[in-house]
Amino acid sequence: MSGPPGRMTTALAAATLLVSAHGASATADGPPGAPGAAGIGDAYFPGAGNGGYDVAHYDVALAYAGPRTGEVDATIAVTARATQDLSAFNLDYSGPRIVGVTVDGRSAPYTRAGQELTVTPGAAIPDGRTFTTIVRYAGRPGPVRKQGAGTYGWVPSKDGALVVAEPDGAPTWLPVNDHPRDKATWSFRVTVPKGLRALANGTPGPTVQDGATTTYRWDERSPMATYLATVAIGSFQVRETMAGRIPVITAVDPKFAASAKELESRTVKALTWASSVFGPYPFATAGGIVDDVRLDYGLETQERPVYGGFVPDDDFVAHEMAHQWFGDSVSVHEWRDIWLNEGFATYAEWLWREHGGKDSAKKIFQRYHAQPAGSPVFVPPPGDPGARHLFGFSVYVRGAMCLQALRDRVGDPAFFSILRTWADARRDSSATTSQFIAHAERVSGKKLGTLFTAWLFTPGKPEKW
Repeated sequence: MSGPPGRMTTALAAATLLVSAHGASATADGPPGAPGAAGIGDAYFPGAGNGGYDVAHYDVALAYAGPRTGEVDATIAVTARATQDLSAFNLDYSGPRIVGVTVDGRSAPYTRAGQELTVTPGAAIPDGRTFTTIVRYAGRPGPVRKQGAGTYGWVPSKDGALVVAEPDGAPTWLPVNDHPRDKATWSFRVTVPKGLRALANGTPGPTVQDGATTTYRWDERSPMATYLATVAIGSFQVRETMAGRIPVITAVDPKFAASAKELESRTVKALTWASSVFGPYPFATAGGIVDDVRLDYGLETQERPVYGGFVPDDDFVAHEMAHQWFGDSVSVHEWRDIWLNEGFATYAEWLWREHGGKDSAKKIFQRYHAQPAGSPVFVPPPGDPGARHLFGFSVYVRGAMCLQALRDRVGDPAFFSILRTWADARRDSSATTSQFIAHAERVSGKKLGTLFTAWLFTPGKPEKW
């Protein structure tokens, strides 16, 4: 590829050390094994995720040549534990040309079909064994464009690139087990031409200048779903401050330089408020990124939400910060549970407005409930909206209305206890709607099945609950 020679040397050396630390695959007389499943079993995305292993850590070493070519050299080490005797396994990957694949330091044959990258190690990997797969690729990652979800994945910008991957955009730039159920810790080392900056999830590490390039390190030490991983490359103006004991790192594209302090202030205010409502902030750092890519949506990328082409207002920031509890720390077990993310974050917006004295969540509920039964507010029911309506209006608004109905039924002390204890009990894991219902009943001491059935699963406008 074009660009300064030798700039991947440090990243490749680190990846090689990571391999040697985990030893070799099973010997030839080990278990025969069977291939891991090519999907994790999610009805909305049958090809997403994979079976047969659980990922513990992703180590991403990426060198970006610059906006002129958009070329990327990447080395991704995936450390996982086998959950069966594995003769072969799949990773989700739809990105550029693969240069090579190894499993525990040994070259491994592979095939590609759609987004399925099937790897066959030299010998079966025994159930319970930790193994490391390294995939190297070179080329130009690109985005996905789908009706209802917009443009996402690896998205080129004017001076770099931005990753926003919900729901299934991570494979455009990484070989991953692409489902929120399989969360892992992450390390990023992103090498860019001098003059550009690179941000990612988590805590910043040492920055290394090497001639014409700079390498930025970031470490996400809390388990993170693949769609929440981000890299932002560009000529950012970066600010650092504190919200209590939490470092807050914000970055804006030069186009939005006049709003840099505003983004920082709104992020700090929303984080401080949300911590008082939902319990202690679940991650090591916080922040936000505004890039010039005109996506017209934000994404709750873990610890550092991304805003594509606009400066978010207070309500928008409150929504994305609430996701750090509901969606990021507590992730969906299946995509059909998406209201646990979006309904909760939307209701957080209503609580934010109530906190500021601008409105009340009850009045917002009443205005929406006055709409006709055929309104997108009510159709489809948000508890199982279908893949086509994953980000439909009802998932957000009727999901939030369900929470207001719950608040009315159990009272404020029990309601806010439900939210706080839910976020605490399910921290760093995934959850289902049925688990939330059981949790709400346990905390409140009330039977709530009729309420949740009406608001989440019954067609039409709920009138009785």
